[in-house]
Amino acid sequence: MAYTESNMIPLGTLAPDFQLLEPASGKTVELKEISVGAKATVIMFLCNHCPYVIYINPEIVRIVAAYKKQGVAFVGINSNDAIAHPEDGPDKMAVHAASVGYDFAYLYDETQEVARAYDAACTPDFYIFDQDLKLAYRGQLDPSRPKRNPIESTGEDLRAALDAVLKNQPINPIQRPSGGCNIKWKA
Repeated sequence: MAYTESNMIPLGTLAPDFQLLEPASGKTVELKEISVGAKATVIMFLCNHCPYVIYINPEIVRIVAAYKKQGVAFVGINSNDAIAHPEDGPDKMAVHAASVGYDFAYLYDETQEVARAYDAACTPDFYIFDQDLKLAYRGQLDPSRPKRNPIESTGEDLRAALDAVLKNQPINPIQRPSGGCNIKWKA
């Protein structure tokens, strides 16, 4: 498990569209249906087994609970190779999402095309898009990392960016990359 930091794609980038399977419902979910009417849309690249994701899952759940009622849409995407890493397979995603309390669609990117379109590199990897689906923030949830910086996760970076987007205020241009397990690319 190599520690990998996120790629910092240019702010203002338009969110690449997607249609992905939601294993919990068996339905295909599109970006446009998630983001319709949202003041902001948060796209998170996650997986079931990464210790970096596991460490911050409670804070992700708290942020979703706090910001969904303010008109923010959330979606999680698992792009890991499920053949090499069966613990991240779609058959395990619904159970995982329920066990940690995810209150958002948790989608499976089997072809890994969506991860490539977003230039996602690691789990967790966070992107905030404004109501026009233009990238306003990309980077870390906060500076906490298991073993590397084992402080309590507060979500301070993501929360500050969401607050700014919701108030139509500028976001701090100094955005730090997320860090965690590399996405498990297919050979």
